[in-house]
Amino acid sequence: MTSRPAPRDRRLLTALRLAAQGIAHPTLESPVEVVRSMLAMQAQDYLGTLWSVGLRTRAATEADVEATHASGTIVRSWPQRGTLHLVAAEDLGWMLSLTGERMLRSAAARNRELGLDADIFARAAAIARERLAGAGRADRAELLAAFAAGGIAVEGQRGSHLLGNLAFTGLVVLCGRTEYALLDEHVPEPRRLDPDAAAEELALRYFTAHGPATLRDLAWWSGLPLTFVRDATARVRDRLDAIELGGVEYLMRPGLEPDGDGVHALPGFDEYLLGYGDRSAALAPEHADTIVPGGNGMFLPTIVARGEVVGTWKRTRTTRVVRVTTGPFAPLSGVAERGFASAMRRYGRFLGSPVEIG
Repeated sequence: MTSRPAPRDRRLLTALRLAAQGIAHPTLESPVEVVRSMLAMQAQDYLGTLWSVGLRTRAATEADVEATHASGTIVRSWPQRGTLHLVAAEDLGWMLSLTGERMLRSAAARNRELGLDADIFARAAAIARERLAGAGRADRAELLAAFAAGGIAVEGQRGSHLLGNLAFTGLVVLCGRTEYALLDEHVPEPRRLDPDAAAEELALRYFTAHGPATLRDLAWWSGLPLTFVRDATARVRDRLDAIELGGVEYLMRPGLEPDGDGVHALPGFDEYLLGYGDRSAALAPEHADTIVPGGNGMFLPTIVARGEVVGTWKRTRTTRVVRVTTGPFAPLSGVAERGFASAMRRYGRFLGSPVEIG
């Protein structure tokens, strides 16, 4: 188990990451710029994902982010680790070219347990192509109903694994909250990269957006072998800066300056935590169970002060107002309380709804 960086090192790492990820002082205007800059953003919590994008823009609203998704310039799919992410539409294809086969192999044993084989997947693909052809759209329930009508059982986890296979192979993509489209119709002009160029693009853009980070962070984030990411990173190493802290080398974009004094209200699953295999710079190990209760894989929204996760927050939305309650690990200082209140005012502008704390 990796030991937690020393306090001074943690402070530097988090301040640099807040700057690199565009959290500390956002400069980008549009949602698509944010998603493209981050390469991929974990996205299984749909409403949280919208805020992850919005908080990295200067002033985009929730409606702006959803409109960008609907326009087709950003999409949701499973480009790595078998986990839902938001990516710029043109990037999904080349990312799947690196990761798709590995995700299919990882799912193979479970597919066999569920009685899913190559013939069933081929039949499901044919049904999906027919249902979605001509720029068609269908939500999850409609696609599963089409499979069932075609004689393919979708009970239990079979439906999820059928859709996952179609996504891993690059046939379908999420073009809305639950709506699917054919990837080759929804993204008619994808970027096409050869294997070496794709690997280099992955490494360069990950460290540019997430650095300072380690090779092991990238291997975890991408789900690719350490040897693979080491080789890819070596080929772009001259375009990255490095710092060594506690005997560990971290890579990042050149000229990055730390910027980590503020208070931020981050959604669950935000890349500030989920972007790294080792999250201990921002999150003390003794609080990990609070952020992921019971180790169930569900990350709660976090309060971040001076780079450190200092508590959680939860929203309840009504027709009139959004009510937010907090769960700090220890009483917040007056400065932190005022900073969080400021973050909530910004969140209210994003939602287009007043926010009440308490």
